[in-house]
Amino acid sequence: MTVVSDPSPTAEQPSYEQARDELAAIVVALEGGGQTLEQALTLWERGEGLAAICQSWLDNARQRLDTARAAQTQNDPDPSTPPDS
Repeated sequence: MTVVSDPSPTAEQPSYEQARDELAAIVVALEGGGQTLEQALTLWERGEGLAAICQSWLDNARQRLDTARAAQTQNDPDPSTPPDS
């Protein structure tokens, strides 16, 4: 059985919601313009990092769901069989 760790938010890695919200704010800022090229590149790089963090959270969530489903399938190999009453 694969053990899946919970990627709890840290000072280095924000929660999924924090990363998503900051990424959305960066998109709005970039779409609005008004930055120098250097500022825009810095925002873009931060956005790429935040997108990777969000993807990591989503990948971990998918793996946890798959693990839970596999465990459930092992406990109930034939879901078409009604449970004993």
